[in-house]
Amino acid sequence: MRESGILLPVSSLPSRYGIGCFSKSAYEFVDQLVQAEQRCWQILPLGQTSYGDSPYQSFSTFAGNPYFISLEALVEEGVLTQEECDAADFGDDPRTVDYAKIYENRYPLLRKAYERSSIAQNPDFIRFQQENAYWLDDYALFMAVKKFFGDASWDKWPEDIRKHYGFAMDYYREKLYFDIEFYKYMQFKFMEQWMSLKSYANQKGIRIIGDIPIYVAFDSADTWAHPQLFQLDENNLPTAIAGCPPDGFAADGQVWGNPLYRWDYHRQTGYGWWMSRLAYCFRLYDVVRIDHFRGFDEYYSIPYGETTARNGHWEKGPGIELFNTMKRRLGDMEVIAEDLGYVTDSVRQLVKDSGFPGMKVLEFAFDSRDTGSASDYLPHNYTYNSVVYTGTHDNETLRGWYQSISDEERAMVRRYLHDDHTPDEELNWEIIYLVMSSVSRMCIIPMQDYFGYGNEARMNRPSTLGSNWKWRMLPGELTDELLARIEDVTALYGRKAWHKKDA
Repeated sequence: MRESGILLPVSSLPSRYGIGCFSKSAYEFVDQLVQAEQRCWQILPLGQTSYGDSPYQSFSTFAGNPYFISLEALVEEGVLTQEECDAADFGDDPRTVDYAKIYENRYPLLRKAYERSSIAQNPDFIRFQQENAYWLDDYALFMAVKKFFGDASWDKWPEDIRKHYGFAMDYYREKLYFDIEFYKYMQFKFMEQWMSLKSYANQKGIRIIGDIPIYVAFDSADTWAHPQLFQLDENNLPTAIAGCPPDGFAADGQVWGNPLYRWDYHRQTGYGWWMSRLAYCFRLYDVVRIDHFRGFDEYYSIPYGETTARNGHWEKGPGIELFNTMKRRLGDMEVIAEDLGYVTDSVRQLVKDSGFPGMKVLEFAFDSRDTGSASDYLPHNYTYNSVVYTGTHDNETLRGWYQSISDEERAMVRRYLHDDHTPDEELNWEIIYLVMSSVSRMCIIPMQDYFGYGNEARMNRPSTLGSNWKWRMLPGELTDELLARIEDVTALYGRKAWHKKDA
C-alpha cells in the first residue's frame, strides 16, 4: 500500500497558550489530514524536554511532556479558570514557542489544577499508577528531588539519594509526597489526553508515527534509577559518551554527551529494559521511527570529558539480536529505521535483516561533496521498502536548502527535475511531486515544505542551542486551498487514502 503523511511536531500546532498541545487545534489538524487524504501524522518525541528544549534530550524515556497538556481541557474540568489561563504570560509571538516563559508560567497553573483535582480518590489515577509503576515511581521521585535541590543534575545530589540508599529513598518519598503526586498527576493527564487524541486520529484512519531517540540523557530518571544499564563508573559517572566522528560537515565531529549502553548487561537480561521501552512506545504510537539506527550495528564511543569527537572509536552494538527479541516478545511492530549519514555495508545488512524500511531524504541527493552516497537518495534508486522525505526536522526547509546550496548543486536539481522555468519560490512543489511519484511505499512531507517557507521556519539546527524547536503554525494558516492541493498530489501518485470522514 502506498501512503503519505505530514511531519508536524505537536509543539508546532496553533494554540492559545504558547505551545501546541492536545487541545482543539490538534483534533482540527487530524481533520485536515483527513481532508487532504493523508494516512499518517509524524511527530517528534513526546518526552519531557530538559535544558535546550530538545525532544531528544528528555528527563525520562517514558514520561510525556507536561507542556502538551491542554489547559482548555482543564478549564472544562473545572480545575482551572479561563481568567487564570488568559492571565499567564506565555509570550506574545504566536509564531514561536517561548520556552522560558512556558517553564515559568505553565507549571504553576498545572499545580493549581492538581491541588483542586482530588486526584488521589480517582480510580483511574490509582489504576494508572499501578500499571505504570515500573517507570512512574522512579520518574516522579527523580523530578521531585531534582526540584528540591534547585534543578541540579542528579550527579550533584547528596550521595545517599544519588546512589539510592534505601533510607534516603524513604525519606524523600515522605518529605516530598505531594510533589511526587503532582508529577504523577501530570503524567496521568498527559496520557489521558494523548490517548484520547490518538484514538480520535485512529478512528479517522490516521496513523501516528512517533519517534524514539536511541539514547537517553545522562540527567534523566532512567540513568539515575538504572545505572547498571549504562557505561558508568563506581561513582555513577560516564566512562564514555555518545557522538559521531569528524566528517566533511563537522571537522571535530559531534559530542552528544549521552551515556552509552552496557550492551553485555542488556543481552544478559534478555533486553528487558529495551522491551519495556519499546512496548511503551507502541502504546503511544502506531509506527515508531528509531533514531540513529546505525548505533545498533556500531556506535561511536568518546572518552568522557572530551570536548571533541576526535579521540573516539567504534564499538559493536547488539545487532539484529535486539530486533529478533523485539519480534519474539512484542510481535511484528511497524518500525522506520533512521539509517541516515555514513552508512556501512554492515548497517545496510542490519536494515535488510530487520525488514524495516529505511529513510530517503531528497536534500541529501544533490551534495556535490559526497558523490559516494548522494546517489542513494536520488529517487530513481529508491526501493519500495523505504520512507522518503523532502527533509526532516534536522534539515533546512526545502526553500531554505535550495537557496543555500551552490550554483552547481542548484543546476543538478534543475537537471534532475528537467525544469528550468519554475520560479525558485515555487520549486518546493516540483520537488514534492518528485518524491510523491517515487516508488517508496511511504512519503512524509514537513508542513513547512508544503507552505514553501524558508529557514526562518526551520525546526532544528544540529549542534546549536537557543533557537531550535520553536516554529509554530498560525491559526487558519493551513487553508482549504492548500489542503486541496495536497489532496491532488496525493491522489495523482496513488497515495490517496480511504478515511472514515463521517466517523
